[in-house]
Amino acid sequence: MLLPALLPTPLVDCTDEAFARAGVELRLKRDDLLHPSVPGNKWRKLAPNLAAAVEQGHTRLLTFGGAYSTHLRAVAAAAGALGLESVGLVRGEELAGRPRNWSLRAAEECGMRLEFLTRTAYREATGRAGAGDGAEPQRRWGPCLVLPEGGSNALAATGAAAIPAELPDLGARDVVCCPVGTGGTLAGIAAGLPPGARALGVAVLRGGEGYLEEEVTRLHRAGFGREFDNWRIDHAHHGGGYGKVPAELAAFAGEFERRHGIPVERRYVAKLLAALADLAGAGAFPRGTRLTAVVTGLPDPR
Repeated sequence: MLLPALLPTPLVDCTDEAFARAGVELRLKRDDLLHPSVPGNKWRKLAPNLAAAVEQGHTRLLTFGGAYSTHLRAVAAAAGALGLESVGLVRGEELAGRPRNWSLRAAEECGMRLEFLTRTAYREATGRAGAGDGAEPQRRWGPCLVLPEGGSNALAATGAAAIPAELPDLGARDVVCCPVGTGGTLAGIAAGLPPGARALGVAVLRGGEGYLEEEVTRLHRAGFGREFDNWRIDHAHHGGGYGKVPAELAAFAGEFERRHGIPVERRYVAKLLAALADLAGAGAFPRGTRLTAVVTGLPDPR
């Protein structure tokens, strides 16, 4: 096992007027409490990959991320705890000579070596890694296990498939929901659902229509040897694009925190919760639906 973790994570009923008016129940799967430095879906996706790395004798991990990537920090923390080296390829060569932001500094403090790439080189490198080609990174940075951007691969999806098993009495009235960045968590949830239950992903990036659906389908084939038809992705609540948090979304998250006493991560979880509130208010869910929102991560430090 990767690191000691709180499993199963708490499941909290969330009485909320916006959902109650629509005849919809809301509960929160508190995966943000799973681990302090490798939280939520990062732990679930990394755990099977790191178990494989140790079993195969790898001593170095290599992965990818942007300037504020939670995935980079999580890989750095997990690798450090296991005594493995880690290399993070960061999008944006202009960052190399600048003072480290809090996120990149945290990754380096855990022992990660950062390499900064031009956006073109980054796209090429992540594309090869996503296709399972780790030859070029290994030629440049030495023998390593290459993890794709966001950590979403077949093993990651199998890790996320454990989430539905921690939800009692799932049935035809249930929709298990998560934010979608690279598709691994949604793929795992959909694969782990019992008959009748459905999965809903909320895209946090702009322009992902078609591409994200293809990614989830690819992960299903690679991780489970089949496709599933019990899921869909909402593309209308990305807030303007990846990493963008418009004022209206920030206000929604702040009000949700005040009402329920639960901290809300802005770039992923806030978009999920705002989308569910909007969809419920628009009558998108039949009355009697029970929504389970997977809280995939912690808020950034303020």
